[in-house]
Amino acid sequence: MRNVNYPQENSRYIGKIPVRNIWLLMFYASNLYKHIDGKRIAVEENPDDIPDLIAEILTKIVERRLKRNLCHGYRKKDAELNRVRGRINTLETERKQLLFRGRVACSFYELSVDRPRNRFVRAALEELVKLVTTPELKSRCRSMASTFKYMGVIGEKPTRNEMSVDRIARHDTEDLQMVEAADLVFNLALPTERTGSRYLYQPNKEISWLRNLFEKAVAGFYDVILSDQGWKVEAGKKINWLIEEKTSGIDEIMPAMKTDIVLEHAASKRRIVIDTKFNSILTKGWYREQSLRSGYLYQIYTYLRSQENDDDPLSFNSTGLLLHPAAGSMVDESAVIQGHEIRFATVDLGGQAREIRKQLLYLVGASEKPGI
Repeated sequence: MRNVNYPQENSRYIGKIPVRNIWLLMFYASNLYKHIDGKRIAVEENPDDIPDLIAEILTKIVERRLKRNLCHGYRKKDAELNRVRGRINTLETERKQLLFRGRVACSFYELSVDRPRNRFVRAALEELVKLVTTPELKSRCRSMASTFKYMGVIGEKPTRNEMSVDRIARHDTEDLQMVEAADLVFNLALPTERTGSRYLYQPNKEISWLRNLFEKAVAGFYDVILSDQGWKVEAGKKINWLIEEKTSGIDEIMPAMKTDIVLEHAASKRRIVIDTKFNSILTKGWYREQSLRSGYLYQIYTYLRSQENDDDPLSFNSTGLLLHPAAGSMVDESAVIQGHEIRFATVDLGGQAREIRKQLLYLVGASEKPGI
């Protein structure tokens, strides 16, 4: 265990993490990370390029989508017409005495491209104009946003509720990719909000948001990088207690168990259960200055021992990894407890992005120990 001092490369921080590394975590957590292949290393060398890369991906998807025209959807509209269409709004017609003028108030549905997903993508293109650094990309984003408006996508950015209603069918893969890229754009924009917006700087919200992001980023990173090496990666896996006998009401009160990440490599007969936390790995003990958090140790120990099963040989030698962000010092210690190795380690989210990658791979034995 040693103290590590890193150069302050970026003056913008969320907590103690540079915004550029927050962007990297967001990228790891996104589905887009699976589709950039050879550019992954380049992004990890310079996370400041992530907004430009997202802009490049989004504009290419939008270009392909525009060649086939944007998807249409039914939108409710109220209008005063000279003929009946849809349902008559009797109250509005009578209140305005429209019949004397040969008109009638109607409510009807019409096909329109001004649907939530298209408005969401247009808003993302407009946001990218503020984020990207390449002039050519700025111009492309601005031009495509204008094209959306010209085609009739004129509404405001949709709310989360509106987006949840506008469900994307399985065959609309390009629409799904557009929305995923657009969603990442707005996530990237969050840490750069200026004075007057308190979205991330409310302490409780910031910690909760970062905790979830850290878990998803670690899972996404291992899924993409290790899957090609024969690893099976499962995130948010629910595991059951191996109960032999039970009373009638125990199912109603028995707590559930869910692991953050499980890595399994059949060829090498390895299974790693990872539990991510977003606080200091060490705390003050009863009789000493530093101690591991006992509750977390009990938790990972329970995950490992409760799954031992004769029908599952890997369950008897599976290992556990408690993974925390570094808080002033790096920790990498382990102990074998009743046949299971349990590792307590940190990853430095304030360091160089390429070192974050190396640390994550080293902790699961997929690379040599990084030099820090």
